[in-house]
Amino acid sequence: MTREVVEQNGISAEISKVEDIMEIMKFNVMSTPAIVVDGKVVLKGRLPSEKELTEILTKKVFTL
Repeated sequence: MTREVVEQNGISAEISKVEDIMEIMKFNVMSTPAIVVDGKVVLKGRLPSEKELTEILTKKVFTL
């Protein structure tokens, strides 16, 4: 869904799925999924709605 929102809104972004537990722990994330924008965890432990994800990525409305 993240890739779709980025594409639909013409957002320039590098998207990667991190599965290395040590890398995940660097962000103090204990429950996944999580979304990190510009080095800041903006959502963790649940899936956002498409609307919420669009808002986060287009307006940088950080929830944490």
